[in-house]
Amino acid sequence: MSRKALLRRELLAGRRLLTSRDVTDAAELLAASATALPELAAARTVAAYVSVGREPGTHALLDALHTRGVRVLLPVLLADNDLDWAAYRGAGHLIPAGRGLLEPDGARLGPDAVLAADVVLLPGLSVDRRGMRLGRGGGSYDRVLARLAAAGARPALVVLLYDDEVVARVPEEPHDHPVDAVITPVRVVRFTR
Repeated sequence: MSRKALLRRELLAGRRLLTSRDVTDAAELLAASATALPELAAARTVAAYVSVGREPGTHALLDALHTRGVRVLLPVLLADNDLDWAAYRGAGHLIPAGRGLLEPDGARLGPDAVLAADVVLLPGLSVDRRGMRLGRGGGSYDRVLARLAAAGARPALVVLLYDDEVVARVPEEPHDHPVDAVITPVRVVRFTR
C-alpha cells in the first residue's frame, strides 16, 4: 500500500470517530471563518462542493454565500471522474447522485465553468505545512487544478479541514498543486505559491 493510501486510511479512520455534534459544531465555525476570509468576502463566483458524511461541513457556508448573492458552482461527477458544474440554488435543489454525493439539479455548465471562479474550495483529507493537499485519490480535483493551470486561471485555492488534518508533510506527486489557504474550525493557515 502506498504512503498516500496509508495516510488516507488513517485520516478517514479519525473522521469516523467524530460524532454528529462534532461535525455540526465544526461546520458552524468553518462557515464563520470562511465567510470572513478576504478572498471569499470579495468573491463573485465560488466553486465549492457539498460535504457528505464526516467531511468538514459546507452546507452552512454554501447557504451563506448564496444568500449574499455569490454565484456558487457545485460539481457534478462525470462517468470518467472529471467534473462538470452547475449553479447552487439552495439546499432544496440538491439531488442524490452516485457514491453518496449530492449534486445540484440545475443545468450543466461544462467542465470549463470552474475557470470563472474567484475561489475554489477543494475537498481534502489533509494539507501539509507547504500547502500540499492530499485528496481522496479519485483524481477529479487534480483535473480541475490542471484545467485551471492550463487556462492561466489563478483563483484562490482553499481547503476546509479539521484541526488535526494540517500535518507536517503529505506525500506528493508531480501533478499535485499547492493550495493558498486552509480553514479549520479554529484557525486559517496561509501559504505562498
